[in-house]
Amino acid sequence: MKFFDFDHPFFRPLWRRIATVGVTATWGIFEFVMGNHFWGALFVGIGALCFYGLFIAFDPRDPEPKD
Repeated sequence: MKFFDFDHPFFRPLWRRIATVGVTATWGIFEFVMGNHFWGALFVGIGALCFYGLFIAFDPRDPEPKD
């Protein structure tokens, strides 16, 4: 089991991928503005990881069944 399973069917619709990246990145920016640099860096990093996994390396086809 992966920590972030980007192949999950939940992430197939484009709006869910945009919302996931947008919420995490926006929350990170909010934390930076409020002066919480650790949490800001953490959430911006998670947003970057989600952006990579959900847009750059994302394969919208059904994953192969694992035996």
